[in-house]
Amino acid sequence: MPVLDAVRQLRDASPDVTGRPRVIAIDGRGGAGKTTLAKRLHKLVPNSAILHTDDISWNHAYFDWGAVLVENILQPLHRGDAVDFRPDAWVAHDRPGSITLPAGADFIWVEGTGIIRDELAPWLDASVWMQGDLDEQERLLVARDGDCPEQLEHVANWLLEELPFMLREQPWSRATMIVAGPPQIDHDPDTELIVAPPITS
Repeated sequence: MPVLDAVRQLRDASPDVTGRPRVIAIDGRGGAGKTTLAKRLHKLVPNSAILHTDDISWNHAYFDWGAVLVENILQPLHRGDAVDFRPDAWVAHDRPGSITLPAGADFIWVEGTGIIRDELAPWLDASVWMQGDLDEQERLLVARDGDCPEQLEHVANWLLEELPFMLREQPWSRATMIVAGPPQIDHDPDTELIVAPPITS
């Protein structure tokens, strides 16, 4: 599917949105290509912005950040307001800056593992599940984050929470669109996506 057609399909999933950006979730397991897809969509849709859930969860919790996201980011976006949010963990650990999103954007691409979940469904206008080869995703994660003992411990602790979360929420079953992540299939990644029909059972 051409990427522009995918954007139109995501837009048409919420035709009545006015006065605020469409909030589109991009979910998948680690190394599935979520950030890469968000960057491609942001490049294609200039009046858009990206939110990384890693910035919400940083030094907070692997998955228990839904209420923080709703109160400080999704509610303001639904009012049509700009966002300038400095999480408590950023303050406590002296992380500079803040999470900023402009008012008046057409789309906000919210990417991160765990964004497609029941408690956030009322705040999401459409969603993408990135499905890839788990062995390839693991290889990409090691290449990106390393395999030192501290990182391996982090991954082990993450999986203890991720797997039960995924089994409970089954985000792929509620996604508007399922997109192939790594390994790349024979297509032009700059202009095309490999899209599967949504899972219905």
